[in-house]
Amino acid sequence: MSQFINAKETLVTDAIDGLLETSGGALTRLDGYPHIKVVCRADWDKSRVALISGGGSGHEPAHAGFVGAGLLTAAVCGEVFASPSVDAVLAGILAVTGKAGCLLIVKNYTGDRLNFGLAAERARAFGLKVSMVVVDDDIALPDLPQARGVAGTLFVHKIAGALAEQGADLDRVTEAAQSAIANMASIGTSLDTCTVPGSAKEDRIPAGKAELGLGIHGEAGVEQITFENAAAAMDQVLEKLGKHLETGSHVAILNNLGGTTPLEMSILAHALATSSRAKNIHHIIGPAPLMTSLDMHGFSISVLPVTDDNKALLTAEVGPAAWPAMQAIGGSTKRPLPDGLTPIKPNPSANAKTRAVLSDCCDLLIAAETDLNTLDAKSGDGDTGSTLATASRALKARLDDLPLADATQLFRAIGIELSQTMGGSSGVILAIFFEASGDACAGGLPVHKALLAGLNRISQVGGAQTGDRTMIDALEPALKALPGGLDKAAAAARAGADATAGMTRANAGRAAYVPEENLVGHNDPGAEAVARLFEQLSG
Repeated sequence: MSQFINAKETLVTDAIDGLLETSGGALTRLDGYPHIKVVCRADWDKSRVALISGGGSGHEPAHAGFVGAGLLTAAVCGEVFASPSVDAVLAGILAVTGKAGCLLIVKNYTGDRLNFGLAAERARAFGLKVSMVVVDDDIALPDLPQARGVAGTLFVHKIAGALAEQGADLDRVTEAAQSAIANMASIGTSLDTCTVPGSAKEDRIPAGKAELGLGIHGEAGVEQITFENAAAAMDQVLEKLGKHLETGSHVAILNNLGGTTPLEMSILAHALATSSRAKNIHHIIGPAPLMTSLDMHGFSISVLPVTDDNKALLTAEVGPAAWPAMQAIGGSTKRPLPDGLTPIKPNPSANAKTRAVLSDCCDLLIAAETDLNTLDAKSGDGDTGSTLATASRALKARLDDLPLADATQLFRAIGIELSQTMGGSSGVILAIFFEASGDACAGGLPVHKALLAGLNRISQVGGAQTGDRTMIDALEPALKALPGGLDKAAAAARAGADATAGMTRANAGRAAYVPEENLVGHNDPGAEAVARLFEQLSG
């Protein structure tokens, strides 16, 4: 798998430099490359308790992305998934610790505990006050003698960071950190493992499965479960957290493990907000990538009770842009459509034959969704089938509300329906086509001529003509052949659609931006849809 790196040996230092160069001067580093990789606050004066965390890289923005006011004072970065050395941790401690002392926030992995622990001992030998807390929030593997530290670590960063920023002493900061650790819990799930640069990807999660409870370094989870959808995945994670959510008000971190798209994360947020298992989760941090696992296609949930003592700390402002503010979870609100966009309700009228034809056409486009998406992936963005299927489902649900006995009103009603339910340029084009056809019918033209008038209108508005490799290549010959019967119209539409496979240049639509070799041998998806519709109509 190709990745945007220069070399495995320099990827961490390159990434740190990129973070510093885009921080606006808020961050600096110690001059110890390549073995000592410590990111520090540029404005730190050692007058308050310092907070230091870190560990292996690959979890970005943790930990260096959270260095700043209200969070960490310094982050000690190891290589990907590898603990930093004792010297690196010690360098970080010595660089930022003054008389107030420092708190080390360490995730519960052997390498981190040993390296941070020994560095703490050496720093104490220099006369510095150093406390260390170990985060063990992962509940995925309950039989482990030492639970792993995962995204709940971020609660500790936030609570301890807010107290340190306010000037609390080391004992108070440490106590608050330990209290958070004792009361939080985390678990994640993923559809895939992560890709470690320079290593072959472990392909252990089969299609149709998700792994529950896997670690942030790709360690195997507690079980592989059937993947159904986002809501079911969220339910499975919340079920594991159940005993931690039985009473009180909680905040949840909804963490992107690195490879989950923002669109998916918003869907997962909706699943969380509406789940009956989350009735005691009243606040959320995220959804956002916070404690990632390179490109892992998964998410995790960390929960913590919200108390009078910690609410102000969790909501205190911070400097790092990577930290999302804690928000209250509320319902999805809505406002009425503005005047002029309220859906028009035509007067329905019955016509069994017309209803059956429209229903069959909708069914055909719904069934053709995958085929048309596959065709569109060759020349566009792969959504033609989904766009047409979505509109067809909406139209089919509205058949009994349409003026089926009046062609003029029916064409207009279909145009309005498509403008409201069909996205993309196709929706606009077909809405114009049907509304213009309805106007032509109202002017006295017979149906086949009215449809040609609609076609002329979309050519005027959209600019596409026959030969431009669009749906018009099938629609125009079909409509011109329609007076000779549906069989001739279907044959003309099929010939027009098939001809698009030999067109090496598209002059309209997204295919106009696609290289010639992607187009040859593949029908335009819009033209193919038109051909299939006329073939359906011809019986």
